[in-house]
Amino acid sequence: MMIAMIMKTKNRSILTLVSGGLLLAALAVYLINPGSLAQDIILIVAAILAGVPIAIKAFKALRMKAFSIDLLVTIAVIGAMIIGEYVEAAVVSFLFLFGHYLEGRTLRKTRASLKSLMDMAPLEATILKNGKRITIPADEVQVGDHVIVQPGGRIPVDGIVISGQSLINQAAITGESVPVRKTKGDQVFSSTISDNGYLEILTEKVGDDTTFAKIIELVEEAQETKAKAQKFMERFAAYYTPGIIILSVIVGLITQNVHLALTFLVIACPGALVISVPVSIVAGIGNGAKNGILIKGGDKMENLAKVNTLVFDKTGTLTKGQPEVTDIQAYGISTDELLQLTAEVEVTSEHHLGKTIVKKAKENGLELVNQPTDVEIMKGHGLRAKLDAKQIYIGNKSGAEKLGITIDTEANDYMLQQQKNGNTSVFIARNNKVIGIISIADQVRKEAPATMEQLRNAGIDDLMMLTGDNELVAQKVAHQLGIDKVYSELLPEDKVTKVAGLKTSGRNVAMVGDGINDAPAIATADVGIAMGGTATDVTMQTADIILMSDKLDKLPYAIELAKATISNMKQNTYFALITVALLLVGVLTDNIHLASGMLIHEISVILVILNAVRLVRIPKYQIRFKWPNFKIKTRTERGETQLAM
Repeated sequence: MMIAMIMKTKNRSILTLVSGGLLLAALAVYLINPGSLAQDIILIVAAILAGVPIAIKAFKALRMKAFSIDLLVTIAVIGAMIIGEYVEAAVVSFLFLFGHYLEGRTLRKTRASLKSLMDMAPLEATILKNGKRITIPADEVQVGDHVIVQPGGRIPVDGIVISGQSLINQAAITGESVPVRKTKGDQVFSSTISDNGYLEILTEKVGDDTTFAKIIELVEEAQETKAKAQKFMERFAAYYTPGIIILSVIVGLITQNVHLALTFLVIACPGALVISVPVSIVAGIGNGAKNGILIKGGDKMENLAKVNTLVFDKTGTLTKGQPEVTDIQAYGISTDELLQLTAEVEVTSEHHLGKTIVKKAKENGLELVNQPTDVEIMKGHGLRAKLDAKQIYIGNKSGAEKLGITIDTEANDYMLQQQKNGNTSVFIARNNKVIGIISIADQVRKEAPATMEQLRNAGIDDLMMLTGDNELVAQKVAHQLGIDKVYSELLPEDKVTKVAGLKTSGRNVAMVGDGINDAPAIATADVGIAMGGTATDVTMQTADIILMSDKLDKLPYAIELAKATISNMKQNTYFALITVALLLVGVLTDNIHLASGMLIHEISVILVILNAVRLVRIPKYQIRFKWPNFKIKTRTERGETQLAM
């Protein structure tokens, strides 16, 4: 009946508390009347209370044909009770159960970042319907609804601001606590907070399709994805447990000392060793999620820590991705006519440059009334379509030459001059005749130069750029940032070839990009990294790492966090191995006994977990390394502290 009651008890913390209390009661009885029957009864009850949950877990593992650590402890506790060592049976079972309790509690803290994200999910939304405001559950909002967000309110959907303005706290998405001003036409995300303004939002994504929901899903999946070292540890434990059982039998047969064999059995438990890898990985992924860096699993973390070559896309990655029209040169038509017909065709394009031209036309008050037909996207070259029954080509020089479009000397000289000034030239041809060139410039991200220096300090040997833009523009950007090598005028398949070639040469390559045309190269690299602030859905699905803000300075932090995590994992592993080895030597030399050895073993488990938890607490401000021996320096608003690892 007692066992049935214990088996129904779900809360291990209560069992731990009760068994611990019984141990104290047994100690009190011992002080009053040593060796009494009451003392033995209390110890036996304590051993059963703490031991039955361990035995149940061991039995379940055996049914799955797995030899768990719980099996070693169960055998040792039963053996100790058979030979009358009630004190050690009770102490060992209590310590093991107490270790599980502390382990679970500490691991829950490492997942606190995910829980805090989930708690941010908005439950209600106010929508404008038939001129009236209606409050409904957030999961009932539909695409196309007009959502109202008051000052201090949490945004329940992904969408576009169609009215109002506000400072938005986007920490839940990007990890940046500094509010960002949002006005008409700007993108906003679910679970971000409107600090001080009124917003009306046109809903684009709801529920599980929102960026916030995808972040939670990715973090959950990442924490379940196992690193190579973790998989090895699990295979190791599967062979280690039966091996220890056999060795303990051999020790008992040779020494004729059952107590020594049982002690050997328990002390050899590799608890700290088995948990050393997963606890570090979970803590590292949790830290990244809290700071706007999504790392899709332990294996991705390991690969990122090994990267020594970083390859960047240019537009939207190294540059702001918000280019502006700097000049319009028309031949035979007016500049407004050129801009209008170009924008009418580019309405169909998702390319950065095309959107820039459309934006410029709208700013100039031009009406885009004509609809293009037979639109054909020419990857890496531009696009062509029919407008007013005339064939229009919009793209680069190589695309024009491929189509047999003649570029006269005047147009070519103008293009060269614009490129020398750092502009990208877009050719517009009608019926195979160049009718104009629109010059566009994109500014380098202000944080990019400092980021390149930080990346070199983080151990990146080579910084490269792969771009479809012309060589002069690419070289100018590379010179500003101190990038080692530039490969320009590349098609998406050319980027794949370059990345594959770098891998073949023995480099560990990470590719950083944001556009659909970057997705193949991102998939080819050892580590694919997407700039989440501007990345397309395809790119984010393909990437191994997602930087949720559009700030490049997240990248050095991600790399250094990965190195810190892998180093922490190694520290835990070495510590666990050394502890087990020293304990076994102590047992065989009769310097360590069952209860004291189990205490040291459980302490080692807790120390491994606490070491990993430090990763969760590393703030996002700054991490600096010396690899493989390094120190982490963290700079906070109150001053500078140093955390040695």
